[in-house]
Amino acid sequence: MIECTIIGSGPAGYTAAIYAARANMKPTLIQGMQPGGQLTTTNDVENYPGYPTGITGPKMMEDFLKQAERFGTNVIFGTVTKVELSKKEGESHKIIVDNKKEIITKTVIISTGASAKYLGLPSETKFMGSGVSACAVCDGFFFKNQDVVVVGGGDSAAEEATYLSNLCNKVYLLVRKKEMRASKIMQKRVFETKNIEVLFNYETVEILGDNRVSSVKVKNNVSLDEKIIEVTGFFLAIGHNPNTEIFKNQLDMDETGYLITKPDSTLTNLPGVFASGDAQDSVYRQAITAAGTGCMAALDAERYLANNS
Repeated sequence: MIECTIIGSGPAGYTAAIYAARANMKPTLIQGMQPGGQLTTTNDVENYPGYPTGITGPKMMEDFLKQAERFGTNVIFGTVTKVELSKKEGESHKIIVDNKKEIITKTVIISTGASAKYLGLPSETKFMGSGVSACAVCDGFFFKNQDVVVVGGGDSAAEEATYLSNLCNKVYLLVRKKEMRASKIMQKRVFETKNIEVLFNYETVEILGDNRVSSVKVKNNVSLDEKIIEVTGFFLAIGHNPNTEIFKNQLDMDETGYLITKPDSTLTNLPGVFASGDAQDSVYRQAITAAGTGCMAALDAERYLANNS
């Protein structure tokens, strides 16, 4: 039987593996469909301590993986297709990988992350990491003194537009409807920020450019008029989907699907099951905070095993 199984990689999963392995828990980490998580789609990471000249997301995750393996983490490739989580203290949990491989484990650390919502345009994929981003805090610095577009009408979009307004020359906020869904206070901040221009009833038709974003074609969905906005950055802020579908009806989660953990811990509602990273964090969603909760999850799992040995 395995002492600790980590579902998912990325900063949370790899950090959990490093701590679990160093605590002699001999963890198994299941990497999933996107080894390294969302950071593998990020070209430049400059806000993670320890990389003074910056690093690419894929290389950073490669470093995390090597460190986890150095301490003895058993890394396997595959997709978790089913979980059977026990409700009783001290009982083991069952994880099925690729509908065939069965893993019996004493503890489970969930670090399945979240996926940004996209519009579904081919040009989004083409320019991902070359002007298209789903994280203003991560990538905003690279667009200093430039013009950018933010897509969305909720609090996230308002917050990202306001954040970018402190870095960028001009921020266009595209809102699909005739009004914003954001809270009144967030809307007030947007409308009071001089270099934010809100375009109501506008949708994105296409992102344009050669090697990088150079402009965006948008359409007014009332008049059907189209126009080109000259920008170098295109930020999506239409929400995230936590990758937690497989845990429904077993673990407590909010209305969006983010796993709910007990205060000041990574403990879920089931004993021996812990949640870390973006699967349980709808607020910060940063590599550094994900890594921190990965550490917490491993420490919580170690304490759990000590109390149930």
